[in-house]
Amino acid sequence: MFRPRRLRKNPVVRELIAETRLSKDMFIYPYFVVPGNGVTKAIDAMPGINHFSTDTLLKDVEKGLKLGVNKIMLFGVGDEKSDDAKSAFDPNSLVPVAVKQLKQNFGDDLYVVTDVCVCSYTTHGHCGIMKDDYIQNDLSVDLIAKMALAHAAAGADMLAPSDMMDGRVAAIRSTLEQNGFANTAIMSHATKFASAYYGPFREAADCAPNKGDRKAYQMDYRNGTEAVREALLDESEGADVLMVKPALAYLDIISKLKQNSDLPIACYNVSGEYSMIKAAAQKGWIDEQKVVMETMHAFARAGASIITTYHIRDIVEQGWMP
Repeated sequence: MFRPRRLRKNPVVRELIAETRLSKDMFIYPYFVVPGNGVTKAIDAMPGINHFSTDTLLKDVEKGLKLGVNKIMLFGVGDEKSDDAKSAFDPNSLVPVAVKQLKQNFGDDLYVVTDVCVCSYTTHGHCGIMKDDYIQNDLSVDLIAKMALAHAAAGADMLAPSDMMDGRVAAIRSTLEQNGFANTAIMSHATKFASAYYGPFREAADCAPNKGDRKAYQMDYRNGTEAVREALLDESEGADVLMVKPALAYLDIISKLKQNSDLPIACYNVSGEYSMIKAAAQKGWIDEQKVVMETMHAFARAGASIITTYHIRDIVEQGWMP
């Protein structure tokens, strides 16, 4: 009789035959950069996460580096908003300035990823140029490519377009290569779903749409086959990494992309997923460490080799991962 429990007998043998393993090298930690100096302001909807001005960002990143957190993703919050989102590609806006200072201080010890989307820079809160109450794809793509170039010129190592406009990866890749940034990587939000899990992020990034929703350009959460098609289009346009966002409710999509693409598969453990765990843990309803680590292993088991998560500082600071 075959007894699978033989290989679950004690912790030593369970570690020996574990199929999924995590390492700190898999994780990217998101930051929200705001104007000013000396700013470290808690984000109410995301316990443990803060807005940082560039000077305090540098200090916090340095602390993280000492713990092995050497990959970050930057979001800018508080630049000028306009209908044409012109501040999104201003070289003096928050993200390019922060990138320059981060690279000057930490060089190649820190890998800097930037979010490329204009929702925090538009008056209406949508991810592109709006005309007649509709987001214009091609005008938006031109704007997003300019934003990507500004981040690359500042020294960003990887760009993460999250707008979900058709053809934006090709436009970014072409713009980068024409301007001497052929080695700047693109981690496409290849399947970003129109999800209710983004609620806390929209407070953190000040980017909630003031009317309508994003269902006309973000993915329909009912569609798995379309998600694969979207991702493979981004691969053909020059993406280096394919991201699934959100992560927890879309483990099947992570798995499908892993089966259909040879590119690295990333996932974004988004704000709603994070804040639900934090809220339940604060109530004493769950064991935070155990739930977080079970969740991280689920992402990796599904096929993600890159995980963007707000939990990583807790994981490393509190020694949750050997």
